[in-house]
Amino acid sequence: MKHHSLLAKNINVEFDRQQGFGGRLSDRIADYSGGWPFIIVFIGLMILWVVVNTSLMVTSPIDPYPYHLLDLILSAIAAILAPIIIMSQKRLELRDRLNAENDYRINRNTEMEIHQLHKKIDHLLFNQGQRMLEIQKIQVELMDNLIRKTP
Repeated sequence: MKHHSLLAKNINVEFDRQQGFGGRLSDRIADYSGGWPFIIVFIGLMILWVVVNTSLMVTSPIDPYPYHLLDLILSAIAAILAPIIIMSQKRLELRDRLNAENDYRINRNTEMEIHQLHKKIDHLLFNQGQRMLEIQKIQVELMDNLIRKTP
């Protein structure tokens, strides 16, 4: 009997182990910035910025209307988040490719094993058919002998 090795691997564990601090950090930032908590906090901070600069600091606002400093901050955040999200997407794409390659290896091995099982079953069925014919011939001979011996 052949020794069978397992092809299934946890690609995610190996992939995470190989990735550096920057990759893991970009994933965490992309995960957080793509969620509702970030959106709610971000909208809340923008509303707070506008309220503080229009109504609370009437005499000397930090950023008067049309809020050029807010525009600059938003542009900087967008400029920083865009490459971080792209880095995270590239990592996810690489992980997906590794998972697809692992799935292909497993599927190919499974297909070969199924093919071998089909060959074994076909062999057993063929041999069983041959054996059944031999048994049937023996039974016919025994019946003939019994018929000849009976008066």
